Amino acid sequence: MSRFRRPPNDVFVSTDIEADGPVPGLNSMLSLGSAAYAVDGELLDTFSINLETLPGATAHPATEEWWKQWPEAWEQARRDAQPPEVAMGSYRDWLASLDGRPVFVAWPAGFDFAFVNYYLLRFTGEAPFGFSALDIKSYAMALLQRSSYLRTTKDRIPARWVEPGLRHNHVALDDALEQGALFMNMFREVQASANEGVNLADYTEYPQW
Repeated sequence: MSRFRRPPNDVFVSTDIEADGPVPGLNSMLSLGSAAYAVDGELLDTFSINLETLPGATAHPATEEWWKQWPEAWEQARRDAQPPEVAMGSYRDWLASLDGRPVFVAWPAGFDFAFVNYYLLRFTGEAPFGFSALDIKSYAMALLQRSSYLRTTKDRIPARWVEPGLRHNHVALDDALEQGALFMNMFREVQASANEGVNLADYTEYPQW
């Protein structure tokens, strides 16, 4: 019997959060939006929820000033806010309902994943994504064979990757859909050019990373 095992189906969960500062715990996550995609690019489902601020946390002054530029997005992020334990319990259950193993995807992943992972562990005790995240910016840098991560920006990527009609407006679900469509266009382009047949990189003897 082969020692290699096919991993579960990947479900790419494009996720965006809005917050009142840069540090989870010191600052609060205000809104969470996710869009789940199958490997063929099909949009499977979406999730969106607003959260009450954390007890004892405070907003960062610079972020408060930044939000003044986006009054409509701020208003949307504060509607019907739920206690964090309720919001994250609902999110955990939604992730569990997906037909496959969720893969966290974001641009930039470092910021959004830090908040989502912190909140999941604090309020549910679980880490459905494991402890890794797929950064779309890094993926774009590799595909474009760029030497600079910092110069791999959305205004320097091919127009064919950008989905017309989707906006990045700092509303969590809108941004999750915008970056999710971007990533899936990149991913499908790579898959279309890949060699046919079995890819040994899809098999592993290490089921958890």
